[in-house]
Amino acid sequence: MEVANASRHGAVPPLLAEVEVSNLPGFDVTPSPSPQPQDVAPSPRPQPSSKRPSRPGVPPLERVPRRSEVVLPPLDSPFQPPGFRSVQSVSISLPASPSDFGVPTIPVAGASAGDSHDLRRQAMENAAREPQRSPGQDKESNSVRFAQPDKGKMMFRSQPIPGGQPPRSGSRVGRGDGGGRAMNRDKRYDTFKTFSGKLERQLTHLAGAPEGTKEEEGDDAISAHRTASMPKVDRFFAALEGPELDKLKSEEELVLPSDKTWPFLLRFPVSAFGICLGVSSQAILWKTIATSAPTTFLHVTTKVNLVLWCVSVALMCAITAIYALKLVFFFEAVRREYYHPIRVNFFFAPWIACLFLAIGVPPSVATDLPRWLWYALMAPVLILELKIYGQWMSGGQRRLSKVANPSNHLSVVGNFVGALLGASMGLKEGPVFFFSVGVAHYSVLFVTLYQRLPTNETLPKELHPVFFLFVAAPSVASMAWAKITGEFGYGSRVAYFIAIFLYASLAVRINFFRGFRFSLAWWAYTFPMTGAAIASIRYSTEVDNTFTKALCVALSVIAVLTVTALFSTTLVHAFVLRNLFPNDISIAITERKMKPIMELHEGGCGDDDHSSGNSNDIEAGAAASTAAADA
Repeated sequence: MEVANASRHGAVPPLLAEVEVSNLPGFDVTPSPSPQPQDVAPSPRPQPSSKRPSRPGVPPLERVPRRSEVVLPPLDSPFQPPGFRSVQSVSISLPASPSDFGVPTIPVAGASAGDSHDLRRQAMENAAREPQRSPGQDKESNSVRFAQPDKGKMMFRSQPIPGGQPPRSGSRVGRGDGGGRAMNRDKRYDTFKTFSGKLERQLTHLAGAPEGTKEEEGDDAISAHRTASMPKVDRFFAALEGPELDKLKSEEELVLPSDKTWPFLLRFPVSAFGICLGVSSQAILWKTIATSAPTTFLHVTTKVNLVLWCVSVALMCAITAIYALKLVFFFEAVRREYYHPIRVNFFFAPWIACLFLAIGVPPSVATDLPRWLWYALMAPVLILELKIYGQWMSGGQRRLSKVANPSNHLSVVGNFVGALLGASMGLKEGPVFFFSVGVAHYSVLFVTLYQRLPTNETLPKELHPVFFLFVAAPSVASMAWAKITGEFGYGSRVAYFIAIFLYASLAVRINFFRGFRFSLAWWAYTFPMTGAAIASIRYSTEVDNTFTKALCVALSVIAVLTVTALFSTTLVHAFVLRNLFPNDISIAITERKMKPIMELHEGGCGDDDHSSGNSNDIEAGAAASTAAADA
């Protein structure tokens, strides 16, 4: 900057001149212990003096350390007004410079801008008159000299800009908006990720984004502490309400922001596999209509079955791929769904959908399926049943009377669907085994759900479609037993009549199934209706009359219209309105209750007049909240 200022005034830069600082009167000179004010000449523009005042030796340039501090003692010089006297020393920080680059000129305290230019001009005139000295003479003369650098080695270095706050650690300049977005990224979602956000932070660091600060790391630690361990089943019941445990209680708070839309994978629930159940069951229905005797007068070809089966396979692959991505990137969210007392039942849905696809495979695709496919599909079902049924029987917070919900029918229907597929493949013992397990647990579940304990909450209108799951198990059970025994005998008819009665008891209650908002729960209508229609066609083959034919046709039309309407509505909500997948509240609860502690803190910050009187109440409230959290 000195060079630029000198160039603007049309003078030779001082760094290119050789000047003796000691030739300037009063510059960098320690005055005598008792200076007299009358001896000071108040000339605004001092003239060079031929006499050099004696002063302590100044170290040579090569001995001055870089970025050192030169402390100037109080000065009384001609450049100060009369009577002015410094009361404390001035500390000036000198920037680093190479050995062959001159030390910048130190401005004199109290000098104006015009005096500084006059000093530089006077210094250049003195430098022109003085002869070139050797380094040895510089040491003897005790003066600081500016060595003239070589023109070939001349280089200018940017000096640090004083003032302002230092940048945060890890920040980079010139990165554009990417760095700002990385710093402002909401890290509350990291605790639900597979690697708790560590892998993403490493990739961000390699990409050149800021690493973050200790404060952000502290926030991550607090958030990770709140979601590090899995909430127990009693915590789900304490923090959530509703029959599906998907609504947050008013006194609770979420780990994730409730006023923002969460990432899509976090909002994609496992209950989306219910769509696959409805569409794949339609492939079975149209295959049965095309190949059964009671419906031959409809002249339905197997091409409809082929199209629906292909659509079902594509839909199954798409939903499975999306949920697999959620499993990879947000494993914590999947784990919370698995430990959710109601949501765990939907983990049977993908395997039941695969069983439907195997049963409804078109004849043009395959006629005989390998038996290993049945074992591969029923193994996950058996593992899930060992876990779920064992918890129902062993008691605790996951006992059946505590977690009973119409969604529990999904954990039972898989036994009858597996028995139906196994019997159609020619298997004997395996289908009977799963059929027996399904009958035992469906009986207990049916009684528990039918009487519903007084402590159980009544289902709201939004979940009324799940009542149709009562129809699914007996409908499929009747066909499975008919396939096992080879005839639609009395056992199959008992199960079929139970399904038809439950279907009729729900169908007559029209007001019970209208007046509520669309959601994925509506897909609970589909495969129970479709199962009842298929069972009616199977029954009509044994009892062939006009009534049974009309019944199977009517139920088939209702099932087709229902699936078509739901599929169209789902597409509209998913791609047009984009509200099919709201924030999944049930997975974002804290490990323990947080808000009562905050309320106590706010109560303790009240008026000072009542602080002493309420201290005992605050302690009692804290103890109560701690006991409630541990309960």
